[in-house]
Amino acid sequence: MQSEFDVVIAGGGAVGSACAYFLKSLPEFQGSILVVEPDPSYRGAASARSASSIRLQFSTPINIALSSFGMQFLRDSARGLPHTGPVGGLAGPAAGLGLVESSYLYLATGAGRAELEQQVSTQKSLGVPVTFHERAALAARYPWLNAADLEGGADTSSGEGWFDGYGLLSALRGASERSGVHYVRDRVIAFEASADGRIAAVKLQDRGSIRCRHAVNAAGTRARELAASVGVELPVFARKRSVFVFTCPASIPRCPLVIDPSGLWFRPERDRFLCGPPADPDPDVAPDDFEVDLGEFESRVWPLLAHRVPAFEEVRMSSAWAGHYDYNTFDQNAFVGPVPGIPNLLLASGFSGHGLQQAPGIGRALAEYICFGAYRAIDLAPLSYARFRANAPLREANVI
Repeated sequence: MQSEFDVVIAGGGAVGSACAYFLKSLPEFQGSILVVEPDPSYRGAASARSASSIRLQFSTPINIALSSFGMQFLRDSARGLPHTGPVGGLAGPAAGLGLVESSYLYLATGAGRAELEQQVSTQKSLGVPVTFHERAALAARYPWLNAADLEGGADTSSGEGWFDGYGLLSALRGASERSGVHYVRDRVIAFEASADGRIAAVKLQDRGSIRCRHAVNAAGTRARELAASVGVELPVFARKRSVFVFTCPASIPRCPLVIDPSGLWFRPERDRFLCGPPADPDPDVAPDDFEVDLGEFESRVWPLLAHRVPAFEEVRMSSAWAGHYDYNTFDQNAFVGPVPGIPNLLLASGFSGHGLQQAPGIGRALAEYICFGAYRAIDLAPLSYARFRANAPLREANVI
C-alpha cells in the first residue's frame, strides 16, 4: 500500500463511505482516498445495527436539511438515477435500498403539547409537510391507537420512512471501491501533527504512518479517543440502544413509526414490528458492549406497547439486538467540519442516533469542503466544533 494519500478517512461506515463516494463524484477532485475500517464485516457498526429510519421532524433547521437531502438520495438510488459526477448512481443488488415511505407520528400528552406545536411551527416554516392533529382527529386517523391520555400528535404526508441501512452502507462502499477508493482493514489509532499544527499523517495500528493532506474522523464511538491524540476534546460517548422484534396477530393498518410520550418507539417491518424502549438510565458503555436485557421486553416494553395500542396485548417477542449511538452529551448534534486551528482535520462525529439517515448529506458536504474549501449544497457551519469551545450548544429536542 502506498505511504501517502490525499485524503485518509478513519471509519468506513455509512458516513465515512459517503464522504469517499461524494469525493469521487466531484469531477474537480482528482486525488487519492484511503478509508481505514477495522471491521469490514461491520458486525458491530452503527450503520448495520441501526433501525434505519429517516425523518424530517427535527427541531433544528440543519437536521431537517440534512435528512431532506438523505431522503432524496434514497429515492434517486431506489429509482436507479445517477448522481452528480463520474461515479454515477449506486449499482448492484443493494441499489433499491428497501425504502419504505411512511411517516413518523409524534404523540403528546398535555405536558408535551406546547413543545410539539412549537416544533411543528418550526418545521412548517422550513417546508416540512407536517400536520398537528387534535385528539379526536388523531383517534379517527389511527383508530387502533389509544388516544385517551393524549392531547395531540404530529405526522407528515411525505419525506419520512425507513430503509435498508446495511444496504446503503454496502452500496456506498461498493460504488466508492469501483471508482478507485482504497479500503484497508486496520484502525487509525492517532493523528500526527506537524510543527504548524496541521495533520501530517495518520497512524495505523498495523501499518504505521500514512501521510495525508486531509484527515476525516468518522470513527463513530471511538472518535473521542482518536481526537484526543491531537488534543481535541470530543464529548462523544457510546450509548447502547436495544431493538426488540415482535409479532402481533391483529392488523394495525397504516402504521407509521410512532414516538410515544414515554419515549418508546415502534414501527412495522414487513410482517412484524420493531420497537425500542426509552433509554433511562442511559450510561456510557464500552464500544464492544452489545448485550441485550431480554427481560426488559416483558417488564418494561410490553406494558407501554399495550397501553398505546390495545391490540399489542397479544404480541410475542421474536428476537432482539443492540446497537450504539455516538452520543454527543453537549447538545445531541453532530460535530462536522474542520477543527479550529487544525484546518485539514475534519470531524464527522456525535450524531446521537441520526447519522445513518444524514450520511449522504454529511458525505456530500465534507467532500465539497475538502475539494473547494467551502460548503455548497448544505452549509454545515451550525455543526462546527467551534460551538463546543464557545460553550454555545445547538440543542436538538427530538432525540430518540
